Formats: sequence, C-alpha cells, structure tokens
Amino acid sequence: MTKPVLYDFFATWCSPCRIQSPIVHSLAEKLGDKVDVQLVDVDEKGDLASKYSISVVPTLIIEKDGKVIHRLEGVTDAATLESLLIPLY
Repeated sequence: MTKPVLYDFFATWCSPCRIQSPIVHSLAEKLGDKVDVQLVDVDEKGDLASKYSISVVPTLIIEKDGKVIHRLEGVTDAATLESLLIPLY
C-alpha cells in the first residue's frame, strides 16, 4: 500500500485559498512523510485540474492507492483534514 496523497487545488487570486494554504502547509509539516502533499495551481496545471473536474478552489482531494477517498471543496480546517488522513497511513 502506498501512502495517502493530499492534493491542494488552489489559485493565486483566490482569497479562500490564502486561508487554506497555511493550514495545508502546517499539516504537511506535522505529518511529515506519512502523507504526500501536492500543491496544484489550477492556472498552471489545468490538465490535472481537468482530470479531477475541479470547478471550485480551494478543493482538496485525498487519494489512497490511486483512488479518490475524499473530496473537500472550500476551506477545510486542520483537525478535519488530519482526522481524514490518519486512518489512511
């Protein structure tokens, strides 16, 4: 089994993304190598955003073994994210 992947789909012009970003960065530091955190600027990586049908930013996608486990649109707090990720390590 592989470690879970957390995709943070954001845009530099997005105000809620500026709230979400520090939450994701802090969680990435806390969880270390237990989770693969991928930051995806939807304006630069339109192909990846399209693959995941991203229409709202911020959107967080949690994958495990290549399957989407959770999809969260809007700002999500650190405790919620951690509670979703911990069972997946």
